[in-house]
Amino acid sequence: MDEEQGLYNADELADLGGVTRRTVRYYVQERLIPPPLGVGRGPHYGRAHLDRLLEVKAQQEAGLSLDEIRARRAPAPDSGRTGPRPLESLPRSSWRRLALAPGVELHVTHDIRLPAPGRLQELAAWCRLHITRNTEGED
Repeated sequence: MDEEQGLYNADELADLGGVTRRTVRYYVQERLIPPPLGVGRGPHYGRAHLDRLLEVKAQQEAGLSLDEIRARRAPAPDSGRTGPRPLESLPRSSWRRLALAPGVELHVTHDIRLPAPGRLQELAAWCRLHITRNTEGED
């Protein structure tokens, strides 16, 4: 930590926030915390970054999703504005992608609980069997 300026590198910020360095990068990417103050290997996160990181972590521990946390942080929409919302202000959703068979994928939102791995394997086997049956006879 740069004691003189109160700056942290990514590892220090992650340690102080009780998260991983990867989580810090993800939160920056998802605009949950501000981007670093500079580039390179030096300390580029300040007290405001740590405060926001701790705020996001507390809200998650209180049961809020990242989308809900982001929405709470977003400024109120301008009532006099017309036209589409900027892309940055649209809610983001995360999806899990499961490959079931060649050319067949299942996309599931993050808030849906997946079945047990054995059940997913059964579904994948069923898809492979039926996709193979249907494509073998058609030429």
